[in-house]
Amino acid sequence: MAARDRPDIGAEKRLVLNRMGTFDWDLERSTFVFDEGGLAVFDLRPDEFDGMADSLARRVPPEECARLETALRKAVDAGLPSYGGYFQIRRRDGLRQWTHIRGHLVRDEAGVPFRVLGIVRNATTDLSEFSVVSPLEAGRQRMTAMIQGTTEALSQAVTVADVTAVLTGPGGMERFGADGLVLGLVEGSELKLVGLAGEPMSMLTEMELDHVENSFPLADHSQPLAEAVLTQQPRFVASLPALADRFPSLGPYIRRRRLDAAAFLPLVAQARSIGGLGLFYRDRTEFSVEDRNLCIGLAGIVGQSLQRAIFFDEERKFATDLQSAMLPRHIPDVDGAEIAVRYRTAWSGRDVGGDWYDVILLPRGRIGIVVGDVQGHDTHAAAIMGQLRIALRAYAAEGHTPSTVLARASRFLAELDTERFATCTYAQVDLGTGAAKAVRAGHLGPMVRHTDGRIGWPRLRGGLPLGLATVFGDDEYPETRLDLVPGETLVLCTDGLVEEPGLDIEVGLDALAEAVRTGPAEAEALADHVTEGMWARAKSGDDIALLVLRRNPDLGTAQAPRIHQYIHQADPEGLAEARAALRHSLEHWGLGVLADDVEVAAGELLGNVLLHTEGGAVVTLEVLLEPDRRVRLWVNDRSSVRPHRRTPGEAATSGRGLMMVEAVADRWGVEPRGEGKAVWCEFVPHAAGD
Repeated sequence: MAARDRPDIGAEKRLVLNRMGTFDWDLERSTFVFDEGGLAVFDLRPDEFDGMADSLARRVPPEECARLETALRKAVDAGLPSYGGYFQIRRRDGLRQWTHIRGHLVRDEAGVPFRVLGIVRNATTDLSEFSVVSPLEAGRQRMTAMIQGTTEALSQAVTVADVTAVLTGPGGMERFGADGLVLGLVEGSELKLVGLAGEPMSMLTEMELDHVENSFPLADHSQPLAEAVLTQQPRFVASLPALADRFPSLGPYIRRRRLDAAAFLPLVAQARSIGGLGLFYRDRTEFSVEDRNLCIGLAGIVGQSLQRAIFFDEERKFATDLQSAMLPRHIPDVDGAEIAVRYRTAWSGRDVGGDWYDVILLPRGRIGIVVGDVQGHDTHAAAIMGQLRIALRAYAAEGHTPSTVLARASRFLAELDTERFATCTYAQVDLGTGAAKAVRAGHLGPMVRHTDGRIGWPRLRGGLPLGLATVFGDDEYPETRLDLVPGETLVLCTDGLVEEPGLDIEVGLDALAEAVRTGPAEAEALADHVTEGMWARAKSGDDIALLVLRRNPDLGTAQAPRIHQYIHQADPEGLAEARAALRHSLEHWGLGVLADDVEVAAGELLGNVLLHTEGGAVVTLEVLLEPDRRVRLWVNDRSSVRPHRRTPGEAATSGRGLMMVEAVADRWGVEPRGEGKAVWCEFVPHAAGD
C-alpha cells in the first residue's frame, strides 16, 4: 500500500486548522498584526481590518474589552511576563463565540511593556470537551464564569440606566445563560418594567398593554415576577405551560412562545425588595440545586448593584436639582438683540459644578451678561454659585460699572465661610449703540463673530479670580471697550466647553471658533450648532455654560439698504477689508459709480481714527431717500476731539485728509455720539458723472 502524501502545510496553516492564530500588538501605536488564523478567529476578512485596535470593536463588545484591559493592566502592574483569559466576540452572524487569548509582554530596559506577542483561539468547545472528563468541574467553572462575568460587568455600572444596559444590552442574556430577561423596579406599590431583552420583551410588552408604562401592582398575583418580589421568594418554573393554571393571564402568551422554563427572582437589598429579575429559557426541563443557587447568587449581585445605582441616582438628582434651582429660570426678552443660553451638568460620577450664566436688565436700556465658574465639583460649589450669582446680579442692577461689580462680588465671596474662588467674564452692553464694557476675572475672554463671518478674540486684560483678588488685595478689574455693530455676535462660555484631557486648550478654542464661524446667524440656531458639535467633543466631564448674544441686524430696506462694520485698531487688514466691503455693497446696490469716491473718503476717515485715537471705528454705509436719493458714510469713534480742516504746505506729509473728503463728497459734517463722535459725508449719484 502506497504511503499517503504528506505535504508540508506550514505552521500557520496548522494553526488555522485548529482554529488558532497569532497576533503582534504594538502598544505604543495601538496597532495589531494578525496572521490568517487570527483573522479567522475574529471572523474578519483582510479587507475588514485596517490594523488598528479600534477596528476590533465591531467584534468585541465593550464589556469584554473592559475585561481584557483589566487583565492586561493587572499583568503590567504586577510585572508578569504574560496574561490570558476567556472572552466573547460577536461573529458576523450575530452569534457569540467564546475566545481565549494568551499574550507575552515585551518590555524595554526600564521594564515598560511596549509590545504583546500572542495567540488567540476559538474556545467554543472548551467547556463541552472538558465536561466529558469532569462534568462536576465543568459545572463549577460555568458558575464561576457567570458570577465573575456579571460582577465585572456590573462593577462599572454607576446609574440605574447603566445596570439596565449591562443586563439587557449586548451579552446580557448570554452572561446569565438565558434566552430572555426582564428587569423590574419597585416604585411605591407597583413594579415597573425598566429593562427587557430577548423573547420576553414582546411577551411582556403585549401582556402589559393595559398598564401604564409597563407597570403593575405588586399585589397582582397573576404576575409571577410581582409575586416573587412581594414574597421575597424566588420561583423556578420548569414547565411554563403548567404555569397557566395558576396564572391564567400568562397562558395565551406562554403557548405562543417557544419558552420552556423561567426563574422569577426577587432583588433584595438590606432586607427590602427593590426589584425583580425574570430569566427565561428554552429547552430546559429542570433547575438543579446548582442552577437555583446560581440564579439566587446572580440575583444578589444584581440587587446590590441596583441599590448602589438607586442611591447614586437619588444623590445625583438632589445635586442637579439644587444646581438647577440656582440658575435663572428664564432669560428675559430684550429689544435689539437675540440671546440664547445652553447648559450641561457634569456627567462624571457624582460631580456637579458651579458654572453659571445670567442676563441682567440694567438702567438706561442696557443689559449685563455674565458666564462664570465656581471652583469645585460638588453641591457646595453649586450653593456658592447661587449666592454669588445673586450678589453679582444685585451689584449690577444698582448701576455700578463692570469693574466695580466684579470688585464687590470678589469681596462678597471672600467674606463667605468658604475657601472657594470663582472665575467669570461680565459685560455691560448698550444695545442702542452697540457699545460694551467687558471685564474678566481669571476666565476665558469673549469671542466675537463679525458680520462677514470672521472670528475675533478681544484682548481683555482681566484680573484675579473672585475671592482670591480680595485675599491678595488686588481687586482691580480693568474694563475693555468693545463695539458690537448690528448683526455681530458675542459668545461667552466656561472652560468645560473647550478643555479636553491631554490636549492644549488652544485646540479646543480653535474648534469653538470654527463651530461659531460655520454656524447659522441666529442666536438660538448658533447655540444649537455649537453644542451639537462641541458637546460630544468636550470630554472633561465638567459643567458647561454657553451664552450667545447677537445684536439684531440693521439691513435697512430694499430701497434704502445699510451695512455696518467694525475695524479694530490692532487689525492691520481691517482697513482693506472695510474698503472692499464698501465697494461690494455699492455695486450690489447699483451704485458702483460712487465706489471710488466712497473708498477714498472711508480710507481717510478711518486712517485718522486708527492713527489719532485709542480705539477702533464703526463704519456705516447707507442709502438715504429723503429729500433726494444719496449715499451717506458714517465713521464712529470713541474720541470726543473734533476734526478740523487744515491747509498744509507743499512739503507737509499729513493734514490733507479732510481736504480729500471735501473734494470727493458733496457734504460732510461731525456729530457727537455718546462718549465719542461720528464723522459723516454724503455722495449724490449724479455727481459722480460730472
